[in-house]
Amino acid sequence: MVQCEMCGAETSSPKTIKVEGAQLDVCANCTDFGTEVTQSSSSSTSTKYSTGSGSSGGSSGTSTASGSSGGSSGTASSSSGSQHRSDMFDDMDQLATDYDERVRTAREKNGLSQSDLANELNEKASLIRKIERGDTLPSDRVQSKLERFLEIDLSAEGSSGEDSEWSGGSSSGSYTLGDVVKRKD
Repeated sequence: MVQCEMCGAETSSPKTIKVEGAQLDVCANCTDFGTEVTQSSSSSTSTKYSTGSGSSGGSSGTSTASGSSGGSSGTASSSSGSQHRSDMFDDMDQLATDYDERVRTAREKNGLSQSDLANELNEKASLIRKIERGDTLPSDRVQSKLERFLEIDLSAEGSSGEDSEWSGGSSSGSYTLGDVVKRKD
C-alpha cells in the first residue's frame, strides 16, 4: 500500500497528478485537486528545468537526479541518499522569527524613539513601526542598516536547525502534504 502524498491516506492504486508544477501520487479522493498525468509521457519527456524524478514533490528525501544534471548524474544520485537537494535559498541568511522584539529592545536600550531611529537610518518612521509590530519584514538593505546601527543580529542562528524542529509526519517517517496543509472543504 502506498500513502497519498496529499492527504496521507493509504491507497493501493495511486494516481499521478500535477498540482502547480509538482507531480504527486495521490488517492482517488485527491485527484480533483490537480490534472492527471499519464505515466508514459512523464518518463519519456525531459525538460530543461527538470527537478529529478517526476514524483518528488519536495516532501520526501528520496529524490534522485535522473539525468537532469548532465554528465555527473552518477555522482549526484549516489551522494544524495538522504540529503535534500541544495538550491540558491540554502545559502541565504534567514531572518530570525523574533526580529521585531530584537529591534524594539535594542532601540529602547539605546534610548531612541521610533522616529529618532528612522531619522538615523534615513528611513520612514512608519517602516520602523511596522517592523517592530511584525507587520512587515525588513528588506536586506534596511536589515543591514538596523544591524549596523543597533549592533544586533537579525538573522536566524542556524537555518539547518529549523529542519530538525519539525515534529509532524506519519509513522513511516515520510512526510506528505497532508501533514502540513489543512484542507478547506
